[in-house]
Amino acid sequence: MTTPLVLLVDDNEGNRDLIALYLEGLPVHCVVASDGQGALESIAQSRPDLVLLDVMMPRMSGFEVCRAIKSDEALRDIPVVMVTALDSVVDQDRAKSEGADGYMVKPIDRDELRTEVCSRLGLEA
Repeated sequence: MTTPLVLLVDDNEGNRDLIALYLEGLPVHCVVASDGQGALESIAQSRPDLVLLDVMMPRMSGFEVCRAIKSDEALRDIPVVMVTALDSVVDQDRAKSEGADGYMVKPIDRDELRTEVCSRLGLEA
């Protein structure tokens, strides 16, 4: 079995680094994108097994990225978990309506993140 590829999308480098640190020790390979356009390019190139996606980013929001992924027949089966500071029910409902498979509110709990990633990828936690 090949190592699952996880795409971390966040415009904040510290957030990307922290999530990558939290995933250390899991049998996954992380790649990063700093904005929505970069995320879509990375997805087209490398076809990740999971996308951890920030919502509030310049130029293209995570909601727009999620919609683009889920509206593409070739990509829609890639699980997308929104990882955001937006904690309102309205935002969570919007994420669902755009096709998000999961929703996590920052600050992220390390164990919760690892459990979510393992669950989405079928790995042992």
